[in-house]
Amino acid sequence: MKRRNTPAKSTIMTLLKSAESALSQDMIEEKVKGDMDRVTIYRVLNSFCEDGITHKILADNGKYYFALCDSCNDEVHNHDHFHFRCTKCEKVECLDEQVTIKLPDGYVMKSINSWVTGECKNCS
Repeated sequence: MKRRNTPAKSTIMTLLKSAESALSQDMIEEKVKGDMDRVTIYRVLNSFCEDGITHKILADNGKYYFALCDSCNDEVHNHDHFHFRCTKCEKVECLDEQVTIKLPDGYVMKSINSWVTGECKNCS
C-alpha cells in the first residue's frame, strides 16, 4: 500500500536512521519534544511495521522498541534473531545470531522473541 509522506513520518524516519540502536516510543517522544503527540508517533511506528520498514521488538521490560529493517528486502523479511538490552543505558540492539526452533509437525511459527540482557560495551 502506497502511503503519503508526512512531516511526522520524515521526522521519525530521520530519528530511526540516526539512532545507534532500536528506539522505544518514549525515546522518540522525548526527542521530538512536543512537536507531535503520542498517538501520531504510535500510528507512524505501526505503519512502518506494516510496510516492512521497521520491526517491533517486545523487550523483557514490557516496552516495544522499533528498529529499521536494514537487512530485509522484498523476498527476505526475517526478524527471528536475538536482541540485546543493556540494563544500565536501555540500549536495544539486534544481534546477528539467527534463532531456529524445530517445531512439531503441523505447527507454523509466526515469530520468535529472544532476549539477552546485561551491560553493553559502553556500560560494562
